Amino acid sequence: MKKYSYKNLSDDEFKQLCQRPKMDFRSIFGKVNPIIQKVKQEGNAGINHFTQQFDGVIPDPLVINPAKQQVSIDDNIKKAIDTAFDNIYRFHKAQLPKPLEVETMPGVQCKRVARPIERVGLYVPGGTAILPSTLMMLGIPAMLAGCSTTVVATPPKSDGSIADEILYIAKKIGATHLLKAGGAQAVAGMAIGTESVPKVDKILGPGNQYVTAAKMILQNSEAQIAIDMPAGPSEVLVIADGSANPAYVAADLLSQAEHGKDSQVVLVATEDFDLHDCLQEIEHQLTELPRQDIARKSIKQSFTVTVNNLDEALEFSNRYAPEHLILQCENPEQYEDKIMNAGSVFLGEWTPESAGDYASGTNHTLPTYGYARMFSGVSVDSFLKQITMQQITADGLKNVGPTIEKLAELEKLEAHKSAVSIRLKDIIQNT
Repeated sequence: MKKYSYKNLSDDEFKQLCQRPKMDFRSIFGKVNPIIQKVKQEGNAGINHFTQQFDGVIPDPLVINPAKQQVSIDDNIKKAIDTAFDNIYRFHKAQLPKPLEVETMPGVQCKRVARPIERVGLYVPGGTAILPSTLMMLGIPAMLAGCSTTVVATPPKSDGSIADEILYIAKKIGATHLLKAGGAQAVAGMAIGTESVPKVDKILGPGNQYVTAAKMILQNSEAQIAIDMPAGPSEVLVIADGSANPAYVAADLLSQAEHGKDSQVVLVATEDFDLHDCLQEIEHQLTELPRQDIARKSIKQSFTVTVNNLDEALEFSNRYAPEHLILQCENPEQYEDKIMNAGSVFLGEWTPESAGDYASGTNHTLPTYGYARMFSGVSVDSFLKQITMQQITADGLKNVGPTIEKLAELEKLEAHKSAVSIRLKDIIQNT
């Protein structure tokens, strides 16, 4: 890991450290656009064409109803899924919005009500491993929001089937459709709609650069969909002081490094933290990891920043805006108010980032690539839209009407003014 000293960083170096690896979107878009067009033209056949090309199989049928599927999973796995499911459900249920109603002036009643996004697509990556945790993180808030159509898309196994763990969760969340496809073709299928895949209004979930590109292209197309957020490689920033256990810090860094060779791993430590022991721990723990080749490449391109105090550490972190922020320091809760930009925060030595990934209850679908400066992670709000309503009495219009008339007149919108004036005239005549 490259080492930097906070006090010696120039403005350019500071900015460079906060930048993520550049993604060649022009090249990626060039590969993804033909996939989208083929799915648009050929529907199911277009999806199957690319699933065979990339995954080596044509699943039959392409879309299934999870509720009608039989599943068989190990009891211990089922217990783990159920425990995580309950924790995630409990935390997200508390996010359901309460009614908002305000009388802004006598006779003028305004309210805001939440309504579910009716049709949503949940993208669950596959490939080298199944990701039941991601389906829970997406499906539970969708279920709580009350979405009426929920399409789960995930790559099939080599025999065209879907892992029973995924099917089990899809049944628990009440998914209406399961699309046995991944990649840009699955995103296109959900955004555009096919013979078997319902068109959705919003697509959520992580994925590789091709999935991200497809989401970005389609949200700006005639498909007219929304997406959860832009996404890049997974990342973690760990802040450590002299009280931090170097072995725990090393483990937290490696837990993100094993995601992919482009994962972003950053350590910001005070001078009294034992960096030497931490680096030795990283090397030792690396040798025990099945994905050590991937993790080693990620660690190699990562860096550490030495700071004088935790205020400097948080200043750097807020500029970096990490997906995951871990505070391994004394009394970490006292720094909560200073954290401005982060996807999800983990406080104290007994709070590994893995807890949020799987079972503590918070969501693990989070903004990466610095987007934590302006995006939130997935929540129940991600599956809701807010509608404002108002009702004005005759007395209320007498109170607010002159203000409306004056502002409409100022903007030279006479029809707006007249819509009020015609009513005020009748109210005055009838009193």
